Amino acid sequence: MDSDSKTSTVRSLDRINLRLAADTFAEIDAACAARPGNVSRNTWIAEAVQEKLAREPRTAAQSPERRAHG
Repeated sequence: MDSDSKTSTVRSLDRINLRLAADTFAEIDAACAARPGNVSRNTWIAEAVQEKLAREPRTAAQSPERRAHG
C-alpha cells in the first residue's frame, strides 16, 4: 500500500477499547475531580498519552503518520 492510499484512510479522531483495572479508573477519576472545571476521563487519558509521547525519543519510525497506524 502506498503512502497516498494510507493517508486517505486516516481519520483525525478514532476510537479504541482500553482495558484498565478498576483501581486505575478510580485514580483517573480522582485526578479529573481534583482539576478545576470539568475534565472528562477521555480528556485526561488523551493528555496523559500526549505527555508520554512528548517524553519518548523520536525516530523516523515514530513519525506522526506511523504512530497513527499503531
